[in-house]
Amino acid sequence: MSDFTARRVMMVDTQVRPSDVTKFPIIDAMLTVPREVFVPAASREAAYMGENLMLGQGRVLLEPRTLAKTLDALAISNAELVLDIGCAMGYSAAVIAHMAEAVVAVEEDEAMAQEAVEALMQEGADNVIVHTGALAEGAAEHGPYDVIVIEGGVSDVPQAILDQLKDGGRIAALFMEGELGEVRIGHKRGGQISWRLAFNAAAPVLDGFNPAPAFQL
Repeated sequence: MSDFTARRVMMVDTQVRPSDVTKFPIIDAMLTVPREVFVPAASREAAYMGENLMLGQGRVLLEPRTLAKTLDALAISNAELVLDIGCAMGYSAAVIAHMAEAVVAVEEDEAMAQEAVEALMQEGADNVIVHTGALAEGAAEHGPYDVIVIEGGVSDVPQAILDQLKDGGRIAALFMEGELGEVRIGHKRGGQISWRLAFNAAAPVLDGFNPAPAFQL
């Protein structure tokens, strides 16, 4: 067993399973996908730490617990199309690819998007498309989607994103208020989203997901 493989097992055993995540597809994906491949080379030694990993420019790779619990709450099936917003270097998309039919991964940083393409190709994740563009715009041309996952904090979810979710679909977003936040799962029915609290977490708010400016006279 390689050192990184041992760290993956420890990550699952100490960060994922104790967080009440027991679904086999999630456990299997997180044991299989080499997280160290999807972070900057200088950060590989820190890839399996139980905290958000800074990627630069205010972006983070969400801690394993947050991603695992989000996927657990979404219960993605192998017949579903998933929009993964803010995929960074592709780790979340690689994990989701193990449980979904296909993934459209959106990244606005061109260098990160290229890293994601190369890492996903290296890992054989051939059911993932990396779409380079503004995170807040999603990727409407590939939708609509059964599931949408936002890989970072939000104060508000743009209507353009909500419009890309199928009726009957689910969306996960980490709503931040100051330093504290909560992951909520939204269900779309009749064009309306109803949100419920899933668990507490924290991450920097992504560009384009800040509060809508208040109208001023």
